[in-house]
Amino acid sequence: MTTAPPPGTPRARSGTEVWRPRARRAMAWSSLVGLLFAVGAAAVVWAWRDELPAQVASHWSGSGEPDGFMAPTTIALVGVATAVGLCVLFAAIGITQGAAASTRRIAAAGCVWSGAFMAAIVVGTLAPQRGLADASQVELAGDTLLAGILLPLVPAGIAAALVPGDPAMPADEPVPDDAPRAPLRDGERAVWLRRATGGPGLAVGAVAVALTTLAAVLTAEWTMLVVPAVLAALFVTMFAFTVRVDAAGLTVRSAARWPGTHVPAGEVVRASVTQVRPFREYGGWGWRTARDGRVGVVLRAGEALLVERSGGRSFAVTVDDAAGAAALLNAMADRARHR
Repeated sequence: MTTAPPPGTPRARSGTEVWRPRARRAMAWSSLVGLLFAVGAAAVVWAWRDELPAQVASHWSGSGEPDGFMAPTTIALVGVATAVGLCVLFAAIGITQGAAASTRRIAAAGCVWSGAFMAAIVVGTLAPQRGLADASQVELAGDTLLAGILLPLVPAGIAAALVPGDPAMPADEPVPDDAPRAPLRDGERAVWLRRATGGPGLAVGAVAVALTTLAAVLTAEWTMLVVPAVLAALFVTMFAFTVRVDAAGLTVRSAARWPGTHVPAGEVVRASVTQVRPFREYGGWGWRTARDGRVGVVLRAGEALLVERSGGRSFAVTVDDAAGAAALLNAMADRARHR
């Protein structure tokens, strides 16, 4: 039989009650910023309406000649509608799966990048057509698309940085008795350290870098070589990680020092070994968020360390000797509760 708490006793908030309001706020302001970029571009197009051809070039063939045309207002509306659709997608991810701050940051950055990307593409493609009577001779410079992809990364990065991190949420229950533990003597120190690298995602990344490099060379669009360079840097950050377990908890950090995460020992509810299926659970490889909100560093299928933490959050990383990491992390979580 349980006894109800005395009147006036504060009720412990569930994990969802802690992170869901944070996710809603982050998605609200980041979506607004993204839409302001897109609407701002539409306003620029409206201001240019008397200087643009009745039908502007909206699509270019592989030879660089335009092969698609539409009214300036239509291309502006398409840009706004696309930005709205992408913002809705990222906001839905943030609100439904944003238990971890990293997911909320990625979703907020996605909202802002989407609006800024569409604004850059719309303005960048129409600016060279101002003052023309016929848009059929306009060539799209390769750096227009490049700028449209890269420049929005600046406001997107700022948006991600503005999203607050997770609040401290020490676990209030002991580590389950059946959780594996490393046998440590009182005062004994221990560190578990492994590298998680490679996997199929790295091969896919190498192919993407090779293909984009080849495309830039064949079209002689040398500025487009920035794309494979950026992809290479991205894959370095996503497919080489250091995984460490010590008295402080679990630390996972990219070889490029970012991205990374830290799970304090005091927030570990239970550490265990799980089997990961990258596409079915996470939709691919790298730093991922699963449908249930679990964050993971997924480089391959198979064995992974799963860390259930306070607030209904969890984190997984595919790494060798996940059992050893789980046992030591549970032991450190026990110690953290008795400090």
